[in-house]
Amino acid sequence: MKKLFLLSVICMLLSVNFLWAGEQDFVLVNETGLTIDQLFCSPTTTEDWEEDVLGAETLADGDSIEIEFSTDEDACEWDLKIVDEEGDEIIWTKINLCKATKITLYYEDGKPTAQIEED
Repeated sequence: MKKLFLLSVICMLLSVNFLWAGEQDFVLVNETGLTIDQLFCSPTTTEDWEEDVLGAETLADGDSIEIEFSTDEDACEWDLKIVDEEGDEIIWTKINLCKATKITLYYEDGKPTAQIEED
């Protein structure tokens, strides 16, 4: 009986955690060769960039960070913009964050590319 109760509590906690996760949550991996000083995520349909997701932090080349969204967010297609340590901006467009679980950013020969892992 105790095992059944413990199992039901674990299932309840997992479902509560799932309810708090945004559909667009993903892990971002920086393989650009640059230190990312600022990171902006914005729905593709808007002209404005949201606030800097990193805040006061930076993301060194080779490092990763989990990006979490509000459960109220319903847009799936997003643009990502980074600002590197020299103030240069690089943009990746039309990324479906509703399917992506891990995004690895690259910047080679002046071109931004990304490897996107999906569920």
